[in-house]
Amino acid sequence: MNRRHCATAAITLVCALALLTAPVQAMAAPIPEPGPTSTAPAAAGKSLDEVRQEIDALYRMAGAATDAYNLAEEQAKKQSGEIVRLTKSIADGQAKIAELKDRAGAQAREQYRNGGLPPGAQLVLSGDPDLFMDGVNQARQGQQATKGMLTELEQAQEDLETYTKDANLNWEKIEANRVKQAKAKKNIDGKIEAAEELESQLAKEERTRLLELEQNAAYTAQTAWLSSGALKDINREASAAGKQAVAFATGQIGKPYVWGAEGPGSYDCSGLTSQAWAAAKRPIPRTSQEQWRQLPRIPVQDMRPGDLIIYHGDASHVGMYVGDGQIVHAPRPGRNVTLAGAGSMQILGVVRPDK
Repeated sequence: MNRRHCATAAITLVCALALLTAPVQAMAAPIPEPGPTSTAPAAAGKSLDEVRQEIDALYRMAGAATDAYNLAEEQAKKQSGEIVRLTKSIADGQAKIAELKDRAGAQAREQYRNGGLPPGAQLVLSGDPDLFMDGVNQARQGQQATKGMLTELEQAQEDLETYTKDANLNWEKIEANRVKQAKAKKNIDGKIEAAEELESQLAKEERTRLLELEQNAAYTAQTAWLSSGALKDINREASAAGKQAVAFATGQIGKPYVWGAEGPGSYDCSGLTSQAWAAAKRPIPRTSQEQWRQLPRIPVQDMRPGDLIIYHGDASHVGMYVGDGQIVHAPRPGRNVTLAGAGSMQILGVVRPDK
C-alpha cells in the first residue's frame, strides 16, 4: 500500500464534512408509496374512539421512527467530529514523517561529504588513542540515534495507516447513518400523513369530540394510576439541577411539537428533556430510548421533579416529572408542549439524570 497516497486520500475526507453533516431534512424527501404502513384507512364505518386509537397508534409509530432518526443523526455528528480529529492526526503524522526523512537525508549528505564515513568512524581510524575512544563513543551514539530514528519513522508510518483506516471507517459509518436517517424520515412522514389523512376525514364537530376523547382517556388512565398507589409521595424535593431542568422544560409550554426538533422554537419529546437537562449543565443522551438505556433507573414511587418518565414498551416517548403527579412533555405532531398526568400513558420506567 502506498502510505503517502493513502494518507493524502484520507485527509480529503474533511472536505466532505459540510455535506455529511447537512441535515437530512434538506434532502428531497422521498414520497411514501401507498401501502398498509402509510395509507390511512377510511374513517367511515368506525367509531370515533376506534379512530382515536388508530391515530394514536400512528403517532406512536412516528415517535419510534423519530427516535431512530435522532439517534442516527447524533451518531453521524460524533463520527464527523472523529473524522476531524483523525484528519488532524493524519496531517501531524505526515509532518512527522517529513521531518524524520529530512533528518535521515541530512545524515546521508554528511556521510557523503566525509567519504561515506560518519565523523565517529573517522575518529576510530585515527592513530590518537584519545581520539580513537571518542570515535568509538560517537560511533555508538550515531548508531543508536540512527536506529531510534528508523524505529520512529516506522512507527509514524504505521500510525498514519491506522489513522487513515479509522477515517475511512468513520466515513462509511456516516454514510450508513445517512441511509438510516432517510429511511426513518420516510417512515415518520408516512405515519404522520396517514394520521392527518384519517383525522381530515372527520367533520369539525367530530374533531372536537376526538380531542375530548383523548383528554378523557388520559384522565381515566391518570386516575387509575394514582388510585393504584403507585405514587405514594407526589411532592418530593427536586435536586438543585433538577429544579433548573424543570424550570427550563416548563418554560417551553405552548411551543409546538416538531419531530427532530431541539428548540428553541419547537421540540420533540426527547429534544425537550435533553435540552432541559443541558440547561441544568447535565448533558444526557438525545433520544428517549438512549435515555432509558444509559441513565440510572429508579423505582416509580421514589421519583422526584426533574426525573424522566419513559413511556411505552419500546421507550418511544419521554416526559419530565414536575411534581403533583404531573409531567411536562411534547406529545405529538399537532400538539404543543404541555402538562399532563404522569400516569396518562403506559409507563415503562423512570430514570434520574443526576443520580
